[in-house]
Amino acid sequence: MHRVQVVRADITTLEVDAIVNAANERMLGGGGVDGAIHRAAGPRLRDACAQVPEVRPGVRCPTGEARITPGFDLPAGHVIHTVGPVWHGGNADEERLLGRCYSRSLALAVEYGLRSIAFPAISCGVFGYPPDEAANVAMRAIASFLEPGADLERIVLVAFGERAESTLTQALGAFGD
Repeated sequence: MHRVQVVRADITTLEVDAIVNAANERMLGGGGVDGAIHRAAGPRLRDACAQVPEVRPGVRCPTGEARITPGFDLPAGHVIHTVGPVWHGGNADEERLLGRCYSRSLALAVEYGLRSIAFPAISCGVFGYPPDEAANVAMRAIASFLEPGADLERIVLVAFGERAESTLTQALGAFGD
């Protein structure tokens, strides 16, 4: 998976075609990476998110799905919002839903003709997904997406700290990069 790399960085500073936001179902901002992306992108991002139609009251993006907006004040041209699962011990379909976050985000990037995308550690913050398991789910989803030969040139897995960088690097190594 030579197109996949791990970097330790602030995702809001990356010059890629799209960054992925670990959003909530409302898509109107929140804490963690979601709040950081909304702050860095400026108020137009919230306005754009508010324009995304609700699929049911209070839900613009269901868990395991993805939506795309412009990046506004970010170096990235787009933000792909995805909602990861809350960890309930691994018995509530978390692995499938987390894998869908990655595959749906990658599919949107290809659909919009994007060449590069950066992912945070989806569901690993307040949603409580164990980082080692989440990294392996991410790698499986990315590897399976790339098998048919997607047009993406660069997939960046962003680590905010040293431990996350080590976890992601180890998971990537297991997939033969």
